[in-house]
Amino acid sequence: MTIEQILDDMDDLLDRSRPVPFAAHKVIIDADRMRELLNSAHLNVPAEIKSAKQINSECDRILDEARNKAEQIVQDAENRAHRMIAEQTILTEAKQRALDMLTKAQNGSNDIKQAAERYVDRLLTDAEAFFATNLQEVKQTKAKIENVKQ
Repeated sequence: MTIEQILDDMDDLLDRSRPVPFAAHKVIIDADRMRELLNSAHLNVPAEIKSAKQINSECDRILDEARNKAEQIVQDAENRAHRMIAEQTILTEAKQRALDMLTKAQNGSNDIKQAAERYVDRLLTDAEAFFATNLQEVKQTKAKIENVKQ
């Protein structure tokens, strides 16, 4: 029998009771039946309270578990965000270093190219001067030979 049924039976017992003469607000009830119902209530209340406490405890456990899980999810998300930021920072730094290296390589290449062009120009100028001097000597020698032939 549940506590609700016991309370309903008590209510019925009061409804079926007879009023006391000259005291309308008082009634005569079956004391044995009332005691029986009260004993049943006393026996059933602890079971229902125990059940309610178990339900309350289970709710608290579920809430704690959900709270812990939510905190873990937030912590994981924060850790992932920090890792992503760190990875992005590393990627940005790597891109900047690569760009710096490329710029230095291009500048070095341009410097080497200019130095090579100056070197080749100097070699050609020296060769031109050498050949111009030799050509002059060849012409002079040829002219001497021509003079000797005549």
